[in-house]
Amino acid sequence: MALPEGRYGTTRRPLPGWAKWSLTVVAALVGAVVAWVGYRNLGTQPVEAKQTAFEILDERSVEITFEVVRETPEQAVVCIVRARSKDGDEAGRREVLVPPGPGTVYQTTVLRTSKPPATGEVFGCSYQVPAYLSTR
Repeated sequence: MALPEGRYGTTRRPLPGWAKWSLTVVAALVGAVVAWVGYRNLGTQPVEAKQTAFEILDERSVEITFEVVRETPEQAVVCIVRARSKDGDEAGRREVLVPPGPGTVYQTTVLRTSKPPATGEVFGCSYQVPAYLSTR
């Protein structure tokens, strides 16, 4: 079955060789950028922390012990710890400076809360220590 003449326009011309190579290079670069962003967001973190223990001291405070593992032990890190109440609300938050030291460090801190605490946890850690926490 033949198509009616003039109805669908002229046939397409193939892309020149340089255009095919250019599109291939652009596609490879876009793929590399997507892979790099995925690795940065989903790969291993340079500093990791996990809560190892917590103890509710009274109606307004909780003691939190956490472990920090870092790739660069000669750098200080800041960790954010928080307490949650029974209803799940955040009852307190604090930044804790972890000074340079061994690759794995255990840190303990007392956190004051606005509600009776039910748990204490580590929210996250970073090498980007704010100036007001820095020891320099």
